Amino acid sequence: MAAVNIERMTLKQLSDLEDKIARAKSQAQENAKADLKAKIDRLIASTDFTVAELYGFSTRRGRSKSAAKYANPDDRNQTWTGRGRKPNWLVARLKKGAKLEDFSI
Repeated sequence: MAAVNIERMTLKQLSDLEDKIARAKSQAQENAKADLKAKIDRLIASTDFTVAELYGFSTRRGRSKSAAKYANPDDRNQTWTGRGRKPNWLVARLKKGAKLEDFSI
């Protein structure tokens, strides 16, 4: 590798060199990450464990499903957790004068 004399470089040349270094560092980091992932995958494939079992985390994302708090008295399969938009069956009953507590499970 050739030595670079940065004292004799112009501001433009220094900026270009800085950009090249940033790109090279980013690429080296991506390569190192890919190599490490490949090694880990090979190690895990040779065992009966999963990553989640080894590190104790869940692969599920988002919120857990909430329990139903309200049910339609005419059809107990129609429920609502109390989150989000009210279901149509509940809105219709509330317009007729029913109270939300009437539908509590």
